[in-house]
Amino acid sequence: MRRNDQIRVREVRLIGADGEQLGIVERNQALLMAQEAGYDLVEVAAAADPPVCRIMDYGRFKYEAQKKKQEAKKRQTVIQIKEIKLRPKTDEHDYLTKIAHIRRFIEGGDRCKVTIFFRGREIVHKDRGQLMLDRVVEDLKDLAKVDQEARAEGRTLFMMLAPVPKK
Repeated sequence: MRRNDQIRVREVRLIGADGEQLGIVERNQALLMAQEAGYDLVEVAAAADPPVCRIMDYGRFKYEAQKKKQEAKKRQTVIQIKEIKLRPKTDEHDYLTKIAHIRRFIEGGDRCKVTIFFRGREIVHKDRGQLMLDRVVEDLKDLAKVDQEARAEGRTLFMMLAPVPKK
């Protein structure tokens, strides 16, 4: 959108302040009409032939657009991905603590990445890591579903869990 003096053609299709079509008017006359009404002349469609201009309060238009943007931002929900790291030799109590954390994340509406990290020669026993991931899925089947199946990358084995949609 361009304002007042930036319009470079002789004639423009003019739209009034309350949305009514005023027809094709010379540019200078359109500027005069906008000034008399106490508004700005704003070019809304430069590609049209002739260009379309509107008489409006440009400051108010920008303010309302900003308010709409803020309101839309307020309503959107941001889903984060939380990560929990385990090892194939993670003890029972530590495992239960990690499951409690995952449960809290999932109930909060976030997705959770469960990572099994292998150190040294543990990498030989990827089946233990897979068993641990299967156990996590089994323990959380009431709250979470597998969003991304278990995948190995380097020395890690990971999968993504997402909250089950509420009925």
